[in-house]
Amino acid sequence: MALTSKKSSFDLLSIPIIKKFIKSKWYPGIFQWMVLVFFSVIVFELVAGTVNPHRNFGTTMTWVLWWPIIPILFIAMGRFWCAICPFGKLSDIIRKMVGSERPMPKFLRKYGIWLIDLFFIAITYSDHVWGIVESPRGSGYLLLLLVTMVVVTSVFYERRTFCKTLCFLGGLAGNYSRAGVLELRGTAEICRTCKTQSCFKGSEQAEGCPMFQFVRTMDSSAECNICGNCVKNCPNDSIKLQVRVPTKELWSLKNPKLEHASLAAVIMGIVFVQNITMLEIWGQILETISIVTGTSNYVVNFTIAFIISMALPILLLLGAAKLATLLGMPNTIKKNFILFGYAFIPLDLAGHLGHNLFHIITEGKAIWFNSLALLGNEVTSSELSLASTSTVQMLQYFIITIGLVGSSYTAYKMGKKASFKAMLPYYGLMLLLAIINIYLFSLPMSHRV
Repeated sequence: MALTSKKSSFDLLSIPIIKKFIKSKWYPGIFQWMVLVFFSVIVFELVAGTVNPHRNFGTTMTWVLWWPIIPILFIAMGRFWCAICPFGKLSDIIRKMVGSERPMPKFLRKYGIWLIDLFFIAITYSDHVWGIVESPRGSGYLLLLLVTMVVVTSVFYERRTFCKTLCFLGGLAGNYSRAGVLELRGTAEICRTCKTQSCFKGSEQAEGCPMFQFVRTMDSSAECNICGNCVKNCPNDSIKLQVRVPTKELWSLKNPKLEHASLAAVIMGIVFVQNITMLEIWGQILETISIVTGTSNYVVNFTIAFIISMALPILLLLGAAKLATLLGMPNTIKKNFILFGYAFIPLDLAGHLGHNLFHIITEGKAIWFNSLALLGNEVTSSELSLASTSTVQMLQYFIITIGLVGSSYTAYKMGKKASFKAMLPYYGLMLLLAIINIYLFSLPMSHRV
């Protein structure tokens, strides 16, 4: 059972002003409406504004600001973004107006996380094939497609079915939040005797958990949006919102799953693709692939490179699991693959942050310039960087080092019953992936926006 009974972490709800705010009608609504209005402006600019991505306010806010900072939010605040996300708020509005509150289909309940993984991969693939990031219209139509999916699922199904089983950010948010510093849990002694189950069912104060979570049995932050509904609904003052040591949740997973471990490996491959396509060697790689395929078609050759980049980390992790098992690691190869796949999440996060850091620092002034342009004050400047390339690279190296330490320590905690010899394949693979990331970051990168 995932309840908390020890005061091992600091409870933010012990601060009266924070607890009062979360229990009030203003939370998270005040943030939701602000984000929804801002989101509407962004979509309008993407669809109706200039087609020049360097000058488009929506493109800048989506890909230069929001996308780089979203992993930071997940690690620092859990899935708080999901609590204030415009898609979630739109879902709430639609359900209150015309929703039928039908149960989520069994297919989505069973395979939802796999669909989330596939959508995340598909959107990344589509960006490189059709240039969504470089196209304001492409970005706008993508957001409108997601809005359509939100509306349809909200009309037919209960709670936030879209967020739970279809949102492309769901898998990423879940994995990163597991390594985050924030967790919401119930108090063991109180929840065991609770008869109301209002955290799940809801009450007059708020609806039940929109993500279908039952605090009494919740042992992960992966699907908790920090929306505060359970805090409002709990009649026994059982809920705690605690600050914890980063990656702590990964050390003692109760129910590790193949889809989460696989996504952790795939994300590493996707980060490699994102980096390599911005380097000079990308053209040489395409030429090499074209010799094998016999065609210069970009879609064909990129697809092959994309598949290889995703498959390689999975195969390396599988090889490490097999070697570790041969060296005395307890459990089967499959179980070790699944369990230690989670240990790569901190390194995933570091690679993702390092890549995004390049965009937000080297293109950061575009946020200010395009914001002024939206207000009618045009600013012409070819210099968009907030810092030198060498400064960015040093920060990237530092982040990767922190990620390597985080992943290595997580693996150490997971394998505390195993010998050091059995753990060597995982430590070696983590070091290899960190070196590859650092090498790629050391090469000159081109801008995409």
